Amino acid sequence: MKRWIMVLPLAVFLLVAVFLYRGLYLDPAELPSAMIGKPFPAFALPNVQGDRQLTEADLKGKPALVNVWATWCISCKVEHPVLNKLAQQGVVIYGVNYKDVNADALKWLAEFHNPYQMDIRDEQGTLGLDLGVYGAPETFFIDAKGIIRDKYVGVIDETVWREKLAPVYQGLVDEASQ
Repeated sequence: MKRWIMVLPLAVFLLVAVFLYRGLYLDPAELPSAMIGKPFPAFALPNVQGDRQLTEADLKGKPALVNVWATWCISCKVEHPVLNKLAQQGVVIYGVNYKDVNADALKWLAEFHNPYQMDIRDEQGTLGLDLGVYGAPETFFIDAKGIIRDKYVGVIDETVWREKLAPVYQGLVDEASQ
């Protein structure tokens, strides 16, 4: 019995070391989402411009990126020029302005340009909660039927787009054209 008491701390240490070592090789941008393969959650929220009520039905028809953003999000400011460039190239992007002051969002879009074909105003964060959003920026990929097909957490820069996300989007576009 005395021998086990001496070996137990070593065994616990080795077990913890194995878990920590494994964590070194995980990608923090790959957070699991229970929403993959499910329809975009039902919602009825105003657009950022305030002239229209939007629902999940408005997101159907074309494959698209649904980008969760906010003016208080420093990372969102970093990715915004890339989203503008993608929109100019024809990538369909919808925005979800998450837990933000609408006047700030309008000012942001006027100053930094608006890459979003539709802007959903989610001031209370209810849509974000339904999507399982951890924070901004997060981007969901939806197919033409409004099914969430993939999710990316973090800043979309040119390298991330080219190497990881463009193939996902192009696959959805190709699937929709068949």
